[in-house]
Amino acid sequence: MPQKTSDSSIPVFVQTVMPEKTKLDRWQQVTEDEARLAYDMTLRNELSGGTPVVREFEAKWREVTGLTYAITTMNGSTALYSAYFGLGVGPGDEVICPTYTWICTISPAVFLGARPVFVESDPETLLLDPEDLRRKITDKTRAIVVVHLWGNICDMDRLLAISRETGVPIVEDCSHAHGARYRDKPIGSLGHVGAWSLQGSKAVSAGEGGILATNDAEIFERACLAGQANRMGGLDLHTPKYADLQPLGLGMKFRAHPLGIGIANVQLAKLDALNARRKAYVETVEARLRQLPGVSPLKVYDNAERGGYYGFPIIHHPEQHGGLPTEKFIEMLRAEGLDASVSGYGLLHRLKIFAEGFDIFTRNRGPLCGDYAGYREGDFPVTEDVHKRLIFLPMLSDPAPNAVENVLSMIERAVERARKG
Repeated sequence: MPQKTSDSSIPVFVQTVMPEKTKLDRWQQVTEDEARLAYDMTLRNELSGGTPVVREFEAKWREVTGLTYAITTMNGSTALYSAYFGLGVGPGDEVICPTYTWICTISPAVFLGARPVFVESDPETLLLDPEDLRRKITDKTRAIVVVHLWGNICDMDRLLAISRETGVPIVEDCSHAHGARYRDKPIGSLGHVGAWSLQGSKAVSAGEGGILATNDAEIFERACLAGQANRMGGLDLHTPKYADLQPLGLGMKFRAHPLGIGIANVQLAKLDALNARRKAYVETVEARLRQLPGVSPLKVYDNAERGGYYGFPIIHHPEQHGGLPTEKFIEMLRAEGLDASVSGYGLLHRLKIFAEGFDIFTRNRGPLCGDYAGYREGDFPVTEDVHKRLIFLPMLSDPAPNAVENVLSMIERAVERARKG
């Protein structure tokens, strides 16, 4: 008989938005609306496949992005895997991405056999630097993945120009930026294919889920081949090119769980209001930061409208605080009662797997072994410098009365202490 284990001895891992420990935010991410739909779906056994609710969500996603094709996946990583596979990324290829992003931006390409090539980020926006990108493109470059990090939007004019000049397609990683726009076009619709995470802490959450969208039928149908087994029988393919592979495709399943997509379906209807509240809060705080020494908000490119607001980073300038280290300034903010922190994301080139390489497929095979040169500290001096000066402020999604004023007061008091030394 299995022994009973006390709850306290079982490690748990919860990665959804949890209630705030402070009284600053009234937002409740999941409400009775999501619970009721999940309950109803369960009772009618709508638990697997391309169900009516899944189809409804994909149709809505096509509508909000203005794109022709959309397919749900079990997470953002498999959405990106499907996008890379859709573009034909494989062994011997290189995929370019910023070193400042989450590992899941690039790991799907590595699992397809492609070698990651990292680039610097602009120190004012934290987004992929187009000029360093241009320097890193080779005849092996198969894709550029641009990351709209923390809801801020990349310089798509310059990036698209580079893509047109070189013929290298762009994958947009939109996981932090639900509902964002550039030149009044939805992000994800500017490059060749867009991928979104619907993970539990995202602005539109399925608990675990993802979605890919594109106007390119070839990318879409290859994405379906990669992970939509049994959904393809006359459902997802739009051309006869891969008809002989229906309905199993390549036999892999990256399909999303319908209950999660049901939750995301409800949350999608709330996205505009959520973005409006987060925008008002962020812009109010940023306006005050511009008047204070030693701290500055991120630059937002012209024609960009942020969305999702997955994090609220600001930049510290120690030289304006008498050389005070950023870690010490964060301690001052926390002493005032503000839940400030360093970046939750490290730099990818510092991770052992990319710095030293790794024999992924064993027997000295794969993109991170053989002639893989790896990376070292100092390879990305601009990003390394700004990364150590980042401070993340709490994101308030529905500020309580006086919460914004309290946040501003806490920042002002900490700045005054830092200024006086």
